[in-house]
Amino acid sequence: MHSTPRFLQGVFPFEGKGLDQPAPLGPELSYLVPDGASAQAVYFRGGNAADELVCAVLTRDGRPMRYFPIGAKSDVHVSLRVVEDLPAGTTVELWLSAPAGVTGTVIVDLGLVEV
Repeated sequence: MHSTPRFLQGVFPFEGKGLDQPAPLGPELSYLVPDGASAQAVYFRGGNAADELVCAVLTRDGRPMRYFPIGAKSDVHVSLRVVEDLPAGTTVELWLSAPAGVTGTVIVDLGLVEV
């Protein structure tokens, strides 16, 4: 079986609306599983340049699927050991939540495998 790596990554400025109010960071962080394929998220890396905790939120069709808190001026690497199949037609996005009014920059890298 042939697999293809896919990545959602980049450097993004943000302004927080509240830790309970995740919002998309940009269209570059969206992936639609193509017809005839399935995918799995296999790792997440993130860095936070802000002075406050932020949280990257992996969404599946607009609903939270995984939360990745990133400490103030810190980074995180998470190898996902519990993975689930994402069938064709599923949209996966990385969103971000941060305390209201907090501004900063995050660096994110989500690795997926498409089969």
